Amino acid sequence: MKQDQICWKKMGPSFLFSASTLGFLTMFLILFFLLLVPLAIPHPVPDVPVRTYLAADGSGIIKIEVDPRCFSEDPEGEPYLRLNQYLRMSQSHRDQMRDQALDYVRRTVEIAFEPGGVVQPDWSFEFTTFQSGALTRADDPVMLTGGWRLEHLPSRKGYQIRALPEGELSVLFLNFYQGQVMTGIQVLFPGESSRVLDLKGLAKAKLGDSDRNLIEGIFSLGSWATFVSFIRAGLVHVVPFGADHILFVLGLFLLSRKWRPLLWQVTTFTVAHTFTLGLATTGLINVPSSLVEPIIAGSIVVIALENVFCPRYSPWRLLVVFMFGLVHGLGFAGALSELELPSISLLAGLLGFNVGVEVGQLLVISLAFIATVWLRNEAYYRKFVVFPGSLCIAAVGAFWMVERVFFQ
Repeated sequence: MKQDQICWKKMGPSFLFSASTLGFLTMFLILFFLLLVPLAIPHPVPDVPVRTYLAADGSGIIKIEVDPRCFSEDPEGEPYLRLNQYLRMSQSHRDQMRDQALDYVRRTVEIAFEPGGVVQPDWSFEFTTFQSGALTRADDPVMLTGGWRLEHLPSRKGYQIRALPEGELSVLFLNFYQGQVMTGIQVLFPGESSRVLDLKGLAKAKLGDSDRNLIEGIFSLGSWATFVSFIRAGLVHVVPFGADHILFVLGLFLLSRKWRPLLWQVTTFTVAHTFTLGLATTGLINVPSSLVEPIIAGSIVVIALENVFCPRYSPWRLLVVFMFGLVHGLGFAGALSELELPSISLLAGLLGFNVGVEVGQLLVISLAFIATVWLRNEAYYRKFVVFPGSLCIAAVGAFWMVERVFFQ
Protein backbone atom coordinates (compact mmCIF):
# COMPACT_ATOMS: atom_id res chain seq x y z
CA MET A 1 0.00 0.00 0.00
CA LYS A 2 2.84 2.37 0.77
CA GLN A 3 4.21 1.77 -2.70
CA ASP A 4 0.81 2.55 -4.19
CA GLN A 5 0.67 5.83 -2.25
CA ILE A 6 4.01 7.09 -3.48
CA CYS A 7 3.90 5.74 -7.04
CA TRP A 8 2.65 9.09 -8.35
CA LYS A 9 5.95 10.65 -7.21
CA LYS A 10 8.27 8.23 -8.97
CA MET A 11 8.87 10.30 -12.07
CA GLY A 12 12.30 11.88 -12.03
CA PRO A 13 12.88 15.34 -13.51
CA SER A 14 15.61 14.06 -15.82
CA PHE A 15 13.09 11.67 -17.34
CA LEU A 16 10.32 14.21 -17.69
CA PHE A 17 12.39 16.96 -19.22
CA SER A 18 14.88 15.06 -21.34
CA ALA A 19 15.17 16.86 -24.65
CA SER A 20 15.12 13.62 -26.62
CA THR A 21 12.06 12.40 -24.77
CA LEU A 22 10.16 15.64 -25.31
CA GLY A 23 11.05 15.71 -29.00
CA PHE A 24 9.89 12.17 -29.52
CA LEU A 25 6.83 12.74 -27.37
CA THR A 26 5.78 15.82 -29.32
CA MET A 27 5.99 14.09 -32.70
CA PHE A 28 4.28 10.96 -31.40
CA LEU A 29 1.52 12.93 -29.70
CA ILE A 30 0.71 15.03 -32.75
CA LEU A 31 0.66 12.04 -35.10
CA PHE A 32 -1.34 9.84 -32.75
CA PHE A 33 -3.84 12.57 -31.93
CA LEU A 34 -4.43 13.49 -35.57
CA LEU A 35 -4.93 9.86 -36.54
CA LEU A 36 -7.31 8.87 -33.76
CA VAL A 37 -9.45 11.93 -33.06
CA PRO A 38 -11.43 11.44 -36.31
CA LEU A 39 -12.25 7.93 -35.09
CA ALA A 40 -14.34 9.20 -32.18
CA ILE A 41 -17.46 7.04 -32.25
CA PRO A 42 -19.85 8.11 -29.51
CA HIS A 43 -22.68 6.19 -31.21
CA PRO A 44 -21.50 3.53 -33.71
CA VAL A 45 -23.80 3.30 -36.71
CA PRO A 46 -25.95 0.19 -36.16
CA ASP A 47 -26.47 -2.64 -38.61
CA VAL A 48 -29.41 -2.33 -41.01
CA PRO A 49 -32.28 -4.50 -39.70
CA VAL A 50 -34.69 -6.06 -42.18
CA ARG A 51 -37.77 -7.39 -40.36
CA THR A 52 -40.41 -9.44 -42.16
CA TYR A 53 -43.82 -9.84 -40.50
CA LEU A 54 -45.90 -12.74 -41.83
CA ALA A 55 -49.48 -13.65 -40.94
CA ALA A 56 -51.44 -16.90 -41.15
CA ASP A 57 -53.78 -15.48 -43.83
CA GLY A 58 -50.88 -15.14 -46.27
CA SER A 59 -50.33 -11.41 -45.85
CA GLY A 60 -47.05 -9.83 -44.86
CA ILE A 61 -44.95 -6.71 -44.67
CA ILE A 62 -41.20 -6.10 -44.84
CA LYS A 63 -39.75 -3.26 -42.79
CA ILE A 64 -36.24 -1.87 -43.06
CA GLU A 65 -34.75 0.61 -40.60
CA VAL A 66 -32.30 3.28 -41.78
CA ASP A 67 -30.33 5.56 -39.49
CA PRO A 68 -30.14 9.06 -41.07
CA ARG A 69 -26.47 9.22 -40.06
CA CYS A 70 -25.82 6.80 -42.94
CA PHE A 71 -26.32 9.71 -45.33
CA SER A 72 -23.22 11.47 -43.98
CA GLU A 73 -19.72 11.00 -45.38
CA ASP A 74 -18.59 10.25 -41.82
CA PRO A 75 -21.62 8.52 -40.23
CA GLU A 76 -19.71 7.25 -37.18
CA GLY A 77 -18.78 10.80 -36.28
CA GLU A 78 -22.36 12.04 -36.44
CA PRO A 79 -24.70 12.19 -33.42
CA TYR A 80 -28.19 10.76 -33.58
CA LEU A 81 -30.91 12.88 -35.14
CA ARG A 82 -33.20 13.59 -32.18
CA LEU A 83 -36.93 14.28 -32.20
CA ASN A 84 -36.49 17.89 -31.08
CA GLN A 85 -34.22 18.49 -34.10
CA TYR A 86 -36.57 16.66 -36.47
CA LEU A 87 -39.51 18.83 -35.41
CA ARG A 88 -37.60 21.93 -36.51
CA MET A 89 -37.04 20.58 -40.03
CA SER A 90 -38.94 21.88 -43.01
CA GLN A 91 -41.18 19.54 -44.99
CA SER A 92 -38.84 19.76 -47.98
CA HIS A 93 -35.95 18.62 -45.81
CA ARG A 94 -37.96 15.65 -44.58
CA ASP A 95 -38.93 14.70 -48.13
CA GLN A 96 -35.28 14.90 -49.13
CA MET A 97 -34.38 12.49 -46.33
CA ARG A 98 -37.04 10.04 -47.55
CA ASP A 99 -35.47 10.15 -51.01
CA GLN A 100 -32.03 9.56 -49.50
CA ALA A 101 -33.37 6.60 -47.53
CA LEU A 102 -34.88 5.05 -50.65
CA ASP A 103 -31.61 5.43 -52.56
CA TYR A 104 -29.64 4.04 -49.61
CA VAL A 105 -31.85 0.95 -49.27
CA ARG A 106 -31.63 0.20 -52.98
CA ARG A 107 -27.83 0.29 -52.72
CA THR A 108 -27.73 -1.83 -49.56
CA VAL A 109 -30.30 -4.65 -49.72
CA GLU A 110 -31.64 -6.91 -52.46
CA ILE A 111 -34.86 -8.92 -52.02
CA ALA A 112 -35.75 -12.06 -53.98
CA PHE A 113 -38.57 -14.62 -54.08
CA GLU A 114 -38.91 -18.12 -55.46
CA PRO A 115 -40.36 -18.09 -58.03
CA GLY A 116 -39.96 -14.57 -59.33
CA GLY A 117 -36.35 -13.72 -58.61
CA VAL A 118 -35.17 -10.27 -57.54
CA VAL A 119 -37.90 -7.68 -56.96
CA GLN A 120 -37.87 -3.91 -56.58
CA PRO A 121 -39.99 -3.05 -53.51
CA ASP A 122 -42.18 0.03 -53.52
CA TRP A 123 -40.94 1.32 -50.16
CA SER A 124 -42.97 3.81 -48.14
CA PHE A 125 -40.87 5.59 -45.50
CA GLU A 126 -41.96 7.12 -42.23
CA PHE A 127 -40.08 8.64 -39.32
CA THR A 128 -39.99 6.45 -36.22
CA THR A 129 -37.58 5.55 -33.47
CA PHE A 130 -36.02 2.07 -33.12
CA GLN A 131 -38.19 -0.97 -34.02
CA SER A 132 -40.84 1.23 -35.67
CA GLY A 133 -41.64 2.79 -32.31
CA ALA A 134 -43.49 6.09 -32.03
CA LEU A 135 -41.47 9.25 -31.45
CA THR A 136 -42.58 10.68 -28.11
CA ARG A 137 -39.63 12.08 -26.14
CA ALA A 138 -37.54 15.05 -27.24
CA ASP A 139 -34.32 13.02 -27.15
CA ASP A 140 -35.68 9.96 -29.02
CA PRO A 141 -33.33 8.93 -31.87
CA VAL A 142 -35.09 9.34 -35.22
CA MET A 143 -34.97 6.49 -37.75
CA LEU A 144 -36.41 6.19 -41.24
CA THR A 145 -38.46 3.01 -41.41
CA GLY A 146 -39.42 1.74 -44.84
CA GLY A 147 -42.41 -0.56 -45.27
CA TRP A 148 -43.47 -2.73 -48.22
CA ARG A 149 -46.60 -4.89 -48.18
CA LEU A 150 -46.11 -8.32 -49.70
CA GLU A 151 -48.46 -9.56 -52.39
CA HIS A 152 -49.11 -13.02 -53.84
CA LEU A 153 -47.42 -14.70 -50.87
CA PRO A 154 -49.47 -17.94 -51.23
CA SER A 155 -47.85 -18.47 -54.64
CA ARG A 156 -44.33 -17.94 -53.32
CA LYS A 157 -42.16 -20.86 -52.22
CA GLY A 158 -39.15 -19.07 -50.78
CA TYR A 159 -37.84 -15.67 -49.73
CA GLN A 160 -34.35 -14.36 -49.05
CA ILE A 161 -32.37 -11.13 -48.92
CA ARG A 162 -28.85 -10.18 -49.93
CA ALA A 163 -26.54 -7.52 -48.51
CA LEU A 164 -25.23 -5.83 -51.63
CA PRO A 165 -21.43 -5.59 -52.07
CA GLU A 166 -21.49 -1.79 -52.31
CA GLY A 167 -23.13 -1.50 -48.89
CA GLU A 168 -20.95 -0.40 -46.01
CA LEU A 169 -22.89 -1.94 -43.10
CA SER A 170 -24.00 -5.45 -42.25
CA VAL A 171 -27.67 -6.35 -42.61
CA LEU A 172 -29.73 -8.18 -39.98
CA PHE A 173 -32.31 -10.71 -41.22
CA LEU A 174 -35.19 -11.17 -38.74
CA ASN A 175 -38.54 -12.84 -39.45
CA PHE A 176 -41.78 -12.85 -37.49
CA TYR A 177 -44.80 -15.12 -37.80
CA GLN A 178 -48.08 -14.29 -36.09
CA GLY A 179 -46.26 -11.78 -33.93
CA GLN A 180 -43.56 -14.19 -32.75
CA VAL A 181 -40.00 -13.86 -33.91
CA MET A 182 -38.56 -16.95 -35.57
CA THR A 183 -35.28 -18.52 -34.63
CA GLY A 184 -32.32 -18.25 -36.97
CA ILE A 185 -31.19 -14.63 -36.89
CA GLN A 186 -28.55 -13.84 -39.50
CA VAL A 187 -25.96 -11.06 -39.72
CA LEU A 188 -25.10 -10.54 -43.38
CA PHE A 189 -21.92 -8.75 -44.34
CA PRO A 190 -21.75 -6.96 -47.73
CA GLY A 191 -21.94 -9.50 -50.55
CA GLU A 192 -23.60 -12.24 -48.46
CA SER A 193 -27.06 -13.76 -48.95
CA SER A 194 -29.41 -15.08 -46.32
CA ARG A 195 -30.72 -18.60 -46.26
CA VAL A 196 -34.03 -19.11 -48.00
CA LEU A 197 -37.07 -18.75 -45.78
CA ASP A 198 -39.38 -21.62 -46.69
CA LEU A 199 -42.74 -19.92 -47.27
CA LYS A 200 -44.43 -23.22 -48.10
CA GLY A 201 -44.20 -24.12 -44.42
CA LEU A 202 -46.50 -21.22 -43.58
CA ALA A 203 -49.42 -23.08 -45.15
CA LYS A 204 -49.29 -25.59 -42.33
CA ALA A 205 -50.11 -22.84 -39.86
CA LYS A 206 -53.00 -21.22 -41.71
CA LEU A 207 -55.51 -22.77 -39.34
CA GLY A 208 -54.07 -20.68 -36.54
CA ASP A 209 -51.92 -23.36 -34.93
CA SER A 210 -49.61 -21.31 -32.69
CA ASP A 211 -47.62 -24.28 -31.41
CA ARG A 212 -44.08 -23.07 -30.77
CA ASN A 213 -42.46 -26.16 -32.31
CA LEU A 214 -44.30 -25.55 -35.57
CA ILE A 215 -43.25 -21.92 -35.66
CA GLU A 216 -39.62 -22.77 -35.01
CA GLY A 217 -39.77 -25.55 -37.59
CA ILE A 218 -40.80 -23.14 -40.35
CA PHE A 219 -37.38 -21.52 -40.35
CA SER A 220 -34.86 -23.30 -38.18
CA LEU A 221 -31.40 -22.02 -38.93
CA GLY A 222 -30.17 -23.29 -35.57
CA SER A 223 -28.48 -21.67 -32.62
CA TRP A 224 -25.02 -22.61 -33.85
CA ALA A 225 -25.37 -20.60 -37.06
CA THR A 226 -26.67 -17.62 -35.08
CA PHE A 227 -23.73 -17.95 -32.68
CA VAL A 228 -21.19 -17.96 -35.53
CA SER A 229 -22.94 -15.09 -37.29
CA PHE A 230 -22.75 -12.86 -34.21
CA ILE A 231 -19.07 -13.65 -33.59
CA ARG A 232 -18.24 -11.51 -36.60
CA ALA A 233 -20.62 -8.79 -35.44
CA GLY A 234 -18.82 -8.63 -32.08
CA LEU A 235 -15.41 -8.58 -33.73
CA VAL A 236 -16.14 -5.60 -35.99
CA HIS A 237 -17.57 -3.67 -33.02
CA VAL A 238 -14.00 -3.72 -31.68
CA VAL A 239 -11.89 -3.83 -34.84
CA PRO A 240 -12.19 -1.53 -36.68
CA PHE A 241 -15.23 0.37 -35.33
CA GLY A 242 -14.54 0.34 -31.57
CA ALA A 243 -11.88 3.02 -31.34
CA ASP A 244 -12.61 3.83 -27.70
CA HIS A 245 -12.54 0.14 -26.76
CA ILE A 246 -9.27 -0.31 -28.65
CA LEU A 247 -7.66 2.54 -26.74
CA PHE A 248 -8.83 1.15 -23.39
CA VAL A 249 -7.34 -2.27 -24.19
CA LEU A 250 -4.10 -0.62 -25.30
CA GLY A 251 -4.09 1.24 -21.99
CA LEU A 252 -4.28 -2.12 -20.19
CA PHE A 253 -1.44 -3.47 -22.32
CA LEU A 254 0.88 -0.53 -21.71
CA LEU A 255 1.00 -1.04 -17.95
CA SER A 256 3.08 -4.18 -18.33
CA ARG A 257 3.99 -6.67 -21.04
CA LYS A 258 4.34 -9.45 -18.46
CA TRP A 259 1.71 -12.10 -19.00
CA ARG A 260 0.41 -12.32 -15.42
CA PRO A 261 -0.66 -8.65 -14.94
CA LEU A 262 -1.99 -8.56 -18.50
CA LEU A 263 -3.96 -11.78 -18.03
CA TRP A 264 -5.50 -10.56 -14.77
CA GLN A 265 -6.51 -7.23 -16.27
CA VAL A 266 -8.01 -8.64 -19.46
CA THR A 267 -9.86 -11.37 -17.55
CA THR A 268 -11.27 -8.84 -15.08
CA PHE A 269 -12.33 -6.53 -17.89
CA THR A 270 -13.96 -9.43 -19.78
CA VAL A 271 -15.94 -10.63 -16.76
CA ALA A 272 -17.17 -7.11 -16.06
CA HIS A 273 -18.32 -6.15 -19.54
CA THR A 274 -19.85 -9.61 -20.13
CA PHE A 275 -21.98 -9.14 -17.02
CA THR A 276 -23.45 -5.77 -17.98
CA LEU A 277 -23.71 -6.70 -21.66
CA GLY A 278 -26.00 -9.56 -20.68
CA LEU A 279 -28.07 -7.48 -18.27
CA ALA A 280 -28.54 -4.61 -20.70
CA THR A 281 -29.26 -6.84 -23.70
CA THR A 282 -32.01 -8.68 -21.84
CA GLY A 283 -33.49 -5.36 -20.69
CA LEU A 284 -32.83 -5.87 -16.97
CA ILE A 285 -30.94 -2.57 -16.82
CA ASN A 286 -31.17 0.47 -19.03
CA VAL A 287 -28.63 3.30 -18.77
CA PRO A 288 -28.81 6.16 -21.31
CA SER A 289 -25.92 6.42 -23.73
CA SER A 290 -25.59 10.12 -22.85
CA LEU A 291 -24.24 8.93 -19.49
CA VAL A 292 -22.40 5.79 -20.61
CA GLU A 293 -20.38 7.26 -23.46
CA PRO A 294 -18.67 10.10 -21.52
CA ILE A 295 -17.74 7.64 -18.75
CA ILE A 296 -16.21 5.30 -21.32
CA ALA A 297 -14.11 8.19 -22.60
CA GLY A 298 -13.16 9.09 -19.03
CA SER A 299 -12.12 5.49 -18.35
CA ILE A 300 -9.58 5.76 -21.15
CA VAL A 301 -8.10 8.88 -19.53
CA VAL A 302 -7.87 7.28 -16.06
CA ILE A 303 -6.24 4.05 -17.25
CA ALA A 304 -3.74 5.90 -19.44
CA LEU A 305 -2.71 8.39 -16.76
CA GLU A 306 -2.36 5.60 -14.23
CA ASN A 307 0.22 4.04 -16.55
CA VAL A 308 2.21 7.27 -16.39
CA PHE A 309 2.01 8.14 -12.72
CA CYS A 310 1.41 4.78 -11.06
CA PRO A 311 3.19 2.28 -13.27
CA ARG A 312 3.25 -0.74 -10.96
CA TYR A 313 0.54 -3.38 -11.05
CA SER A 314 -1.63 -3.60 -7.91
CA PRO A 315 -5.04 -4.93 -6.78
CA TRP A 316 -6.32 -1.36 -6.99
CA ARG A 317 -5.75 -1.53 -10.73
CA LEU A 318 -8.03 -4.56 -11.00
CA LEU A 319 -10.82 -2.77 -9.14
CA VAL A 320 -10.56 0.19 -11.51
CA VAL A 321 -10.56 -2.12 -14.56
CA PHE A 322 -13.59 -4.01 -13.25
CA MET A 323 -15.64 -0.85 -12.64
CA PHE A 324 -14.86 0.54 -16.07
CA GLY A 325 -15.49 -2.87 -17.64
CA LEU A 326 -19.06 -2.69 -16.34
CA VAL A 327 -19.53 0.59 -18.19
CA HIS A 328 -17.96 -0.70 -21.43
CA GLY A 329 -20.45 -3.59 -21.36
CA LEU A 330 -23.28 -1.06 -21.36
CA GLY A 331 -21.69 0.58 -24.38
CA PHE A 332 -21.64 -2.71 -26.30
CA ALA A 333 -25.22 -3.57 -25.38
CA GLY A 334 -26.75 -1.14 -27.87
CA ALA A 335 -25.75 -3.45 -30.70
CA LEU A 336 -28.01 -6.25 -29.38
CA SER A 337 -30.69 -4.70 -27.18
CA GLU A 338 -32.67 -3.29 -30.12
CA LEU A 339 -33.08 -6.55 -32.06
CA GLU A 340 -36.01 -8.30 -30.34
CA LEU A 341 -34.18 -11.63 -30.35
CA PRO A 342 -36.04 -14.71 -29.08
CA SER A 343 -34.67 -16.39 -25.97
CA ILE A 344 -32.75 -19.13 -27.77
CA SER A 345 -31.35 -16.80 -30.42
CA LEU A 346 -30.66 -14.16 -27.77
CA LEU A 347 -28.43 -16.53 -25.84
CA ALA A 348 -26.63 -17.69 -28.98
CA GLY A 349 -26.28 -14.13 -30.27
CA LEU A 350 -25.09 -12.81 -26.92
CA LEU A 351 -22.46 -15.52 -26.53
CA GLY A 352 -21.32 -15.17 -30.13
CA PHE A 353 -21.11 -11.39 -29.88
CA ASN A 354 -19.08 -11.64 -26.69
CA VAL A 355 -16.69 -14.16 -28.23
CA GLY A 356 -16.22 -11.77 -31.15
CA VAL A 357 -15.42 -8.95 -28.74
CA GLU A 358 -12.82 -11.14 -27.01
CA VAL A 359 -11.25 -12.08 -30.34
CA GLY A 360 -11.01 -8.37 -31.14
CA GLN A 361 -9.36 -7.68 -27.78
CA LEU A 362 -6.81 -10.44 -28.29
CA LEU A 363 -6.10 -9.14 -31.78
CA VAL A 364 -5.40 -5.64 -30.44
CA ILE A 365 -3.12 -6.99 -27.69
CA SER A 366 -1.30 -9.31 -30.10
CA LEU A 367 -0.62 -6.50 -32.57
CA ALA A 368 0.58 -4.24 -29.75
CA PHE A 369 2.94 -6.95 -28.50
CA ILE A 370 4.32 -7.60 -31.99
CA ALA A 371 4.87 -3.87 -32.50
CA THR A 372 6.88 -3.51 -29.28
CA VAL A 373 8.54 -6.89 -28.72
CA TRP A 374 11.74 -5.70 -30.39
CA LEU A 375 12.29 -3.12 -27.62
CA ARG A 376 13.52 -5.42 -24.83
CA ASN A 377 15.05 -2.79 -22.56
CA GLU A 378 12.28 -2.00 -20.07
CA ALA A 379 13.65 1.44 -19.25
CA TYR A 380 13.65 2.45 -22.90
CA TYR A 381 10.27 0.76 -23.43
CA ARG A 382 8.73 2.88 -20.70
CA LYS A 383 10.49 6.03 -21.86
CA PHE A 384 9.69 5.77 -25.56
CA VAL A 385 6.48 3.71 -25.62
CA VAL A 386 4.58 3.65 -22.32
CA PHE A 387 5.02 7.31 -21.39
CA PRO A 388 4.25 8.98 -24.75
CA GLY A 389 1.71 6.33 -25.75
CA SER A 390 -0.27 6.67 -22.53
CA LEU A 391 -0.30 10.46 -22.75
CA CYS A 392 -1.57 10.25 -26.32
CA ILE A 393 -4.32 7.85 -25.29
CA ALA A 394 -5.26 10.13 -22.38
CA ALA A 395 -5.38 13.15 -24.70
CA VAL A 396 -7.74 11.43 -27.14
CA GLY A 397 -9.92 10.14 -24.29
CA ALA A 398 -10.14 13.64 -22.82
CA PHE A 399 -11.13 15.06 -26.21
CA TRP A 400 -13.90 12.46 -26.58
CA MET A 401 -15.14 13.08 -23.06
CA VAL A 402 -15.49 16.83 -23.65
CA GLU A 403 -17.12 16.20 -27.03
CA ARG A 404 -19.62 13.71 -25.61
CA VAL A 405 -20.57 15.89 -22.66
CA PHE A 406 -20.92 19.24 -24.41
CA PHE A 407 -21.40 18.60 -28.13
CA GLN A 408 -23.66 15.55 -28.45
